[in-house]
Order: sequence, then C-alpha cells, then structure tokens
Amino acid sequence: MIELAIDDGIARVTLNAPARLNALGPDDLRALDAAYASAEEARVRALVLRGTGRAFCAGRDISGVDPATDDVSGYLDGLVAPLLRRMSTFPAPTFAAAQGACLGVGLGLLVATDVVLVADDAKVGSPFAALGAALDSGGHWLLVSRLGPHRALDLVYSGRLLSGTEAVAGGLFSRALPAAELGDAVEAAASAAATGATQAFLASKRIVAGLRDGDLDLWSSVAAENAAQAALRDTADYREGFAAFQQKRRPRFTGR
Repeated sequence: MIELAIDDGIARVTLNAPARLNALGPDDLRALDAAYASAEEARVRALVLRGTGRAFCAGRDISGVDPATDDVSGYLDGLVAPLLRRMSTFPAPTFAAAQGACLGVGLGLLVATDVVLVADDAKVGSPFAALGAALDSGGHWLLVSRLGPHRALDLVYSGRLLSGTEAVAGGLFSRALPAAELGDAVEAAASAAATGATQAFLASKRIVAGLRDGDLDLWSSVAAENAAQAALRDTADYREGFAAFQQKRRPRFTGR
C-alpha cells in the first residue's frame, strides 16, 4: 500500500491502493510514518507524496470498523497526529500531487505538506456531515485559517466539496493543474528544490511554521530571519551563491 523510492536525493512516497481510493487504515499509517522516517534517515533533499488511481486519499479506511467498539482516539491521537507532526517537520522541502478525493486524513496529509499541487477537478472539504462525525486531521485549522470561520462552517454543515480550482483560489493549496500535468509539475518542483540551497529552505520552513502556529509576530519573525541569515553565512551554499552571482554563473548547491 505504501511505497518508498529514493533516487537522486528525492524520496517518492506513494499511496498505492487505488481500489479503495487509497483510504488509510492503522497499518497504512504506520507504514507511511516508517517511509518518512526512512527518507529522513537517507537525508534526502526533497520528498514527493502522491496517490495512485482516481483519488489521492479518500480518508480513513472504515471498511469493517464497528462504530460501537471503534478506537477512534487510538487512530487519531496514536497514529494520525504523530504522523502529521513528522510530515510537517520533515527536514527537507516536501511536495504533494493530489487528484480526485482529498478528504479526512487525506486532507490532513496535504495540510502537513509544504507545497501542494492539486488537479483542477480534485474534491476537497468535509464529507463528515453524512457520517455523524467531525472533520479531523487538521481540517478545521486549514479551512478557518484560509477561508474564515463562516465559509469553513458552511462547508462543514453542507458537506459541499471544493474543486481543486476553488481550493487554490481560496488559498488552501499552491497550484491547480489539469490532472494529466500533475506528475510532471510536482517532479519539476521537487527536482528544483533538491538542487537548491537546502539549509536556506529549511530556515524559511521553520519561520513559516512559527508564523503559522502563532509563535512569531512581525518583529520576532524579523529577528528570526536575521538569525537565520547569520547562521547561513557559515554554510557552503551561502558562499557558493554569492560566488556564482559575482561570477555571473549558475550556482552549484550541495545542500550544506
């Protein structure tokens, strides 16, 4: 179900259960966590996440789940939350290509990814009104922070799903493209990042996370930027970038 391939400094993680729309059960979440751990250990410089078939991820695999005995806390607190935290703090730029259904924990995987490219006809939102359940996996944060509370609750109450185009227009994700173009676009983005100044990217990733989480305001973010720049001055890529600019050539970054 979860496949990992590493090549040329890029990890490619694939959800490969198209018959069930890549819905995730407990074993799948453990395997996905292990894939990210292996990619981190390999010190890749970019990571791509995608799902095969007509859906990125339709959410939790509830086939065979008995609601009377369902250990929902074990699933969400014990498996989903730690995975999303690992994904959001992954020490390299991360990218996702998402088509079709992006729901529930599938939406959460996108929340925890740095750059998300979606098919223009993807389906994004909260289908939980029909289940008597609540939106989870960071979905409330995403909808409220990008769309505001009124539109977030409209989507929750109605169960209406946004297209990929609507989701990007509302600021949920990075770019909307025809589904046929997603693969090439996400590979190009990951390849560019994997040959870029990795330490500088990670400094920005940490600052953005601080702003997102409310740990930084304008002036503390300025201080964080200044500290990052001072630390980056001692990296090989900083010196290479300046030399390349002065010599009017393309830089050759090594990620160090």
